[in-house]
Amino acid sequence: MEKSHITTGNLLKFLLGSAFGILMFLVPIPQGESFTTLLDFLKSWIKGLFGGSLPYLIMVILIVSAIMSLYDYVAKPDWIRKNHYLSRAFSTTPLYLVSKVIGAIFVVMVVFKIGPEQVISADTGATMVDLCGTLFSIVIAFSFIMPFLTDCGIMEFLGVLARPVVRPLFHVPGRASVDLIASWFGASNAAVILTREQYMKGYYTKREAGYIMTNFSLVSIPFCLMVADTMGIANLFPSFYLCICLLGIILAVIIARIPPIRLIPDTYRESVGKQINEDIPQEKGMLSYALEMSCRRAEKFTAKTVCEGGFEVMVGMFFDLIPIVVSWGTIALMIATYTPFFKWISYPMGLYLNALGVPEAFAAAPATLVGFTDMFIPALLSVGLVSVKTKFVIGVLSLIQIIYLTEVGTIIIKSEIPLNFWKLLVIFLERTIIAIPLIVLFANMIGL
Repeated sequence: MEKSHITTGNLLKFLLGSAFGILMFLVPIPQGESFTTLLDFLKSWIKGLFGGSLPYLIMVILIVSAIMSLYDYVAKPDWIRKNHYLSRAFSTTPLYLVSKVIGAIFVVMVVFKIGPEQVISADTGATMVDLCGTLFSIVIAFSFIMPFLTDCGIMEFLGVLARPVVRPLFHVPGRASVDLIASWFGASNAAVILTREQYMKGYYTKREAGYIMTNFSLVSIPFCLMVADTMGIANLFPSFYLCICLLGIILAVIIARIPPIRLIPDTYRESVGKQINEDIPQEKGMLSYALEMSCRRAEKFTAKTVCEGGFEVMVGMFFDLIPIVVSWGTIALMIATYTPFFKWISYPMGLYLNALGVPEAFAAAPATLVGFTDMFIPALLSVGLVSVKTKFVIGVLSLIQIIYLTEVGTIIIKSEIPLNFWKLLVIFLERTIIAIPLIVLFANMIGL
C-alpha cells in the first residue's frame, strides 16, 4: 500500500505556509478606490526605505554586473564558472554581455545627469532606472516569500481542483490559475518571475510557461485604474475593467491554439524533467487527491529550501536581469519618444481603426503599437484625444497587449523559454489585431 503523505506536520505546513503565501500574494487589500496586495505594500515600503539612495544602488549593481561578466567572458575563472550562484549572475553570451555594459553606461549617465537628453530624460533612461528600483524592491520582497505560495502545496491543491476547467480551456495545468490571480491583484512582472521559476523547477513545459507569461500576466487593478484616470475615463472604470477581464479570457483561449505558442515544444526543462501530476487516479476522489498532492509537496518545504531558492532568484534578478532591462528598455523608449518610427509603421493600424469606425483613427494609431515598448506610453499619447470611445479602445488595448519590453518582454527573452524578440512581436500583433474589433464591439454595446 502506498504511503500517505497526509500527516499532521505536512498538513500544518500546507495550511499555514499556504495561508501566508495567499495572504501576501493573492488577498486583495483596499487601497483608496481600488485594491492592492500586502506584497505590493511591502515592495513600496522597501522602496521607500532605500529612498534617494536606490538609483545609486542600482548603478552599483549594474557596474558590478558589467565588470564581473566581462571578466568572466575573458578569463573564464573556475571560481565563477563552477559556482551555481555566480555563474547564473555573470556567465553570459556576447549579446547579453554588450547589453550589460550598455546598461551600466546608461545608469551612470542617468544618475550623474551627463550625456544626451535622449538617454537621461524622464521619458527614457530615468524612467528605466526608476522602474528597476521598483523591480529591485519587488525582488527583495518576492524572493523569500514566493516559496510559501509555490512550495507549500497550494498550487498542487488548486491545480488538481482547477484542472477540469483550466486544462481544456487554456491548455495549461490548473496551477496556472495562481499566476493569473497573482498578476491581477499584484504586478505583472512578479507573475512572470513566478512562472519562470515554476518552469525552472519542472512544473510547466516550455510551451505552457511561454503561454502563461504572454497571456496570463495582466497588469494589476491599481495600474488599470491609473491608466483610466490618466486618460480621463475613470468614470467608466467598471465597464473598462470588465472589458479587460473578458477580452483577457477570450484572447487567452485563442492564442493557445495558434502559432507561435502552439508550435513551442511541449517539453519540460531538460535538467529537472517533469515534476507535476494533476491527473486524478481512478480510486481517489478529487478533493482527497488534491490534499494528498499538497501534503506531498509541503513535506519537502524547509527553511533551507526557502533561503537557497530565494537567494538564487535574487542574485539572478539583480545581476542578470536588471542590467538587461535598463539597456533594452532605455533603447526602446528612445525609439518611441524621440523618433517618428511608430508613427510611420502605424499607418496600417490607422486604416484598421478607421474601417472599424473608431474616431480619430490615425491620431490614435501610434498608440496601438507603441505599447510593445511600455504599457503606459499609449495612455500618455492618448491624453490629447477628444473621443471618449477612442480613449476607451486604446486604454483597454494597452492593458491586454501584455508583452511590454520594459517589464514583461525582457524577462521572457532572458529566460530559458524559446520565445525570442520576433516571436514576442508576433504574439503582440496577434493580440492587438484580434482585440481591437472586440473592444470596439464592447464600446458600442455600452453606448460609447
